[in-house]
Amino acid sequence: MGDWLLNLPIPWMAVVIFAATYLIAACVYLLVFRLAVGDRARAFKAFSPGMLPVLGTIFALLVAFVAVQVWNDFDKAKLAVATEATALRAVDVFAETLPDEQRTQLRALMNRHIEEAVNREWPAMAHERLTLASLATHLVEAQRLTVLLKPQDESQRTAQREIVAALHRALDARRQRIIISQSEVGPVKWAVILLQGLCTLIAIAIVHSDNRLTCGMAVALFATGIALSSLLIAAYSRPFTGEISVKPELLQEVVPSETAASHTTPE
Repeated sequence: MGDWLLNLPIPWMAVVIFAATYLIAACVYLLVFRLAVGDRARAFKAFSPGMLPVLGTIFALLVAFVAVQVWNDFDKAKLAVATEATALRAVDVFAETLPDEQRTQLRALMNRHIEEAVNREWPAMAHERLTLASLATHLVEAQRLTVLLKPQDESQRTAQREIVAALHRALDARRQRIIISQSEVGPVKWAVILLQGLCTLIAIAIVHSDNRLTCGMAVALFATGIALSSLLIAAYSRPFTGEISVKPELLQEVVPSETAASHTTPE
């Protein structure tokens, strides 16, 4: 689906998806009843109702197959951001034992990394434009600074090891969120789900073609199921896109309060 739809607020996304689904269902309903005359009406009546459970089950399995991928990607995205935030927080905590100059430089690099992630990387991930070719220069510089540090005692040596390990975890978590930001429900999967739903709608209309009211109710109910399934998948289809997406709040919480206050724009 296009970015314009996935970036809509959920109520408007629902309006678009439900309107399109009901329009297609209405076309199926009208077309079947227009064709249900003469020999075709008898052929429609001979269509086995036993096909409906089979078609419905296939549709449900396809939706479940795609939904599992979508929710797994969403959970992985949340885990990657949480891991990155936790690692950066560990850097901030262990930096307390470092000399003042190195501690200040390290925290400044962490804050610049977070600012860049929030202001540049998140919008780029929302449009699938951020790639692994983009380096986390501030984290790399922080690693270099930590490795070059000459510890003065055992506590600083321990802090140095922990900071290097935490920075490695942060870099790995950043790579993971960039990879996950490229994940989406591809056009083939959407086409398979929607075509299977359309086939089931047509089968429902054919089976009930001898009764307009029953046919209308059955088609409308199944169309609602198609629309709800499509809305659910679309809302979560890209972990960093749309109203329901993984936000950078956890990263922003890592910034020490005094540093965050210094970056606040005065009114």
